[in-house]
Amino acid sequence: MSNTQQKRYFGTDGIRGKVGQGAITPEFILRLGWAVGRTFRQHSGRKPLIMIGKDTRLSGYMFESALESGLSAAGADVALLGPMPTPAIAYLTRTFRASAGIVISASHNPYDDNGIKFFGSNGQKISDELELAIENEIEHAFKKIDSGSLGRATRIADAGGRYIEFCKSSFDRELSMRGLRVAIDCAHGATYHLAPDVFKELGAEVFTCGTEPDGLNINKDVGSTSMGQLKKLVADVRADIGIAYDGDGDRVMLMTNTGEIIDGDQILYVLATQLGSDFQRIPGVVGTLMSNFGLEQALRSKGIDFCRANVGDRYVMEMLREKGWMLGGESSGHIVCLDKTTTGDGIISSLQVVKALIRGERSLADAVSGMVKTPMEMINVKYGEGKDPLNDENVQKAVKSAEAALGKEGRVLLRKSGTEPLVRVMVEGTDHKQVHQYVREIAEVVEKAVE
Repeated sequence: MSNTQQKRYFGTDGIRGKVGQGAITPEFILRLGWAVGRTFRQHSGRKPLIMIGKDTRLSGYMFESALESGLSAAGADVALLGPMPTPAIAYLTRTFRASAGIVISASHNPYDDNGIKFFGSNGQKISDELELAIENEIEHAFKKIDSGSLGRATRIADAGGRYIEFCKSSFDRELSMRGLRVAIDCAHGATYHLAPDVFKELGAEVFTCGTEPDGLNINKDVGSTSMGQLKKLVADVRADIGIAYDGDGDRVMLMTNTGEIIDGDQILYVLATQLGSDFQRIPGVVGTLMSNFGLEQALRSKGIDFCRANVGDRYVMEMLREKGWMLGGESSGHIVCLDKTTTGDGIISSLQVVKALIRGERSLADAVSGMVKTPMEMINVKYGEGKDPLNDENVQKAVKSAEAALGKEGRVLLRKSGTEPLVRVMVEGTDHKQVHQYVREIAEVVEKAVE
């Protein structure tokens, strides 16, 4: 049994759920903070410093206080960063030489979800072993450390400015964005007060939407999962490029000046071929099981290797380290540029694309034209607790029937989301009508299995 299967609370990207349910309650988060403080104190043998940042959800205030109290009770010092993108917390954890960084966020989910993610001192997601150690500590009786040894809390006032400068440092100093019109959608999330300034300070003319968070509107009809507002903005201001982040800023999707959405697979293609062709050759790219076959074909045609990891940024990272490569990501827009930072970073990834376009004097549409996407469709099916449709006999029959019809030129993938109670039904093939037919047929069988 793998470590992931043994965990009670941690999923593929931390702990996540509906606010007030399961582990996403103030009582549990208080105990979690205490367990984290105890775990890192035991592992380091000294008083740990833990950074805490959050996105713009209203519930973030509640969980920030609970974490702070639990960590202090365990004898850990706390540095509060306020609303900050997930990758910013990874960066600041490294630069402050902190023991760990904690992100209060449910990423692209709606406001009434929330979650907790962790980074180690190296700015990368913590290991399975450390997650298990934290879970073991949660089961112990809550006991405050001696009053003279309680942790202190401070607020880092210049956290945003530090991260802006870090992002700008990933963009070549001799280049400028002057004359470039950029439309940016911040999803009313954690990048709202940072991303526009990064692009303005690099010379771009910036137009924005999704930059007025009220605690309840994060990801609502905006951001990388809902790009209608960005499309209107791009058209209205005649932008050269559109950029959409998700609620916590670790994902990015792009848009051409004509309103065509450019997903994570296409972003990987642009980065691998445009940056690689002008500078050092990029030997290979890591995608996932969900990556479009068109990406693999396009990269291999240019002599660039391609490997698929399991879905989830931690698995992409594992394969990148194993291969010794620098570039990987997911079709959802979670892009990892290991030569620039330690985790998926929406702002830095978008800066690398713009850099490639300026260097090559190409438009986004032109840069992505060498990749032809294979017809692919995905349907999400909700399921309840205790249901496991993947083991249902009728579901398995439907999958086998579709696979037989698609043959070697297509594939079917069913997987449970690691962050939401969803089964993702994906079908890919050469014939769009056939793909459309089978993805709907399988989704209907899955829906019946979970009723």
